[in-house]
Amino acid sequence: MAKILNGRALSRQLNKAIKGRVAEELKRPPGLAVVLVGEDPASEVYVKRKGIVAERLGFRHQQINLPADTSQSALIEVVEGLNDDPDVDGILVQFPLPDGFDQNEVMDRIAFEKDVDGFSVGSTGLLAQGRPNMVSCTPRGVMKLIELSEISLSGLDACVVGRSNIVGRPMAMLLEQANCTVTICHSRTRDLEAIVRRSDIVVAAVGVPRMIQGEWIKEGAVVIDVGVNRLEDGSLCGDVDFDTASERASAITPVPGGVGPMTIAMLMDNTFHSAKARQA
Repeated sequence: MAKILNGRALSRQLNKAIKGRVAEELKRPPGLAVVLVGEDPASEVYVKRKGIVAERLGFRHQQINLPADTSQSALIEVVEGLNDDPDVDGILVQFPLPDGFDQNEVMDRIAFEKDVDGFSVGSTGLLAQGRPNMVSCTPRGVMKLIELSEISLSGLDACVVGRSNIVGRPMAMLLEQANCTVTICHSRTRDLEAIVRRSDIVVAAVGVPRMIQGEWIKEGAVVIDVGVNRLEDGSLCGDVDFDTASERASAITPVPGGVGPMTIAMLMDNTFHSAKARQA
């Protein structure tokens, strides 16, 4: 039976350390601003959790709620106002945005030094060159989870299922920089099962409930499930069939309680480091 990689417990340790550093190293609390457009239930849950953790760590947190019919220009005006606010160290616009928004333009309007989500061209470009500044929180959280679980990555064959700019692509870059041989899979990949079967580490980030079957998992592989999918009965599941995969994997993340809490911990850490650099 696989070892369960408990992101909830590990994130508590990380957040405790961040809270201590805030008190010891900063002249004022870090300021985090979160912008939520519309009323997507999943986004509302994520934003609420981020706010709870930020306040618990002593951050100065503000949440800006905008209606779904907000214009692109109005949203950008809000972002630029936060760019100019000296008390804001980190800006997070919750994605996905409602239909009709140019998400890339919104990303690129966030000031580079306040891009705590690590989505901007500047942040991703530095990551691609192997000299990261702010790293996208979910991939960074996955790497920290693996590190704290004392899993060695060097030389492993890794498979990332999903190629989004938010998770899949930065995840692949981080694994490659950790000396894995990486295959990125997507909707046009031929024989996904065969690629998963030969992989020592599988990162699933495609947003399809239980798409990765347990019997596809190589004996002893590490399985990282980034997906969070709500089923008709209201329960949550990941992109991997957890019950069957856990019988073959050496280690696996649960959903919920695996990657999600680590993502939030990395957001807090990115915001702390942004505040520290701005207060230097």
